Amino acid sequence: MRIPRQAARVAVLDPAGSVFLFRYDNEEVGVHWAMPGGGLEPGESPLQAAERELREETGWTDVHVGGALLCFWEHDFTRAGVPVRQHEHIFLAQGPRRDPLGDLAASHAADGILRWRWWSPGDLSGGSEPLWPPQLPELLADVRSAGAPTVPIDLGFVPNETVGGS
Repeated sequence: MRIPRQAARVAVLDPAGSVFLFRYDNEEVGVHWAMPGGGLEPGESPLQAAERELREETGWTDVHVGGALLCFWEHDFTRAGVPVRQHEHIFLAQGPRRDPLGDLAASHAADGILRWRWWSPGDLSGGSEPLWPPQLPELLADVRSAGAPTVPIDLGFVPNETVGGS
């Protein structure tokens, strides 16, 4: 039985259209790349969680998430030994291309974050490493060509075989 979990992430795009991603290692789905984000705390909206998680994981206090919602999706994974079905809201934000700020090593280690990098549009579309969500290259290509969607895209449930796991 999987426990339902609500989460929010932020696709931070630099002026050239590159996106900031973390490389995670998860016991169920293995190594994959995902945007900054995490679970909602009690009483928190998805937007509030996205803003908080972005600050906690990057040290950036000046990136305004706003409210441009790119998509929703659900996927299964194991978090802290507990199997979950996570429903994620993914927001868009613009920011400068830079490194995370502050000493984040301990919190990154606790979250299974191995490293980070900026991915150019070409890197995303030609990459061979698993991305969360797997449709991220196409979603961001649409944003670069047409802007943020007026209605968030619902990707539905994405099974682990396509997410990048076992």
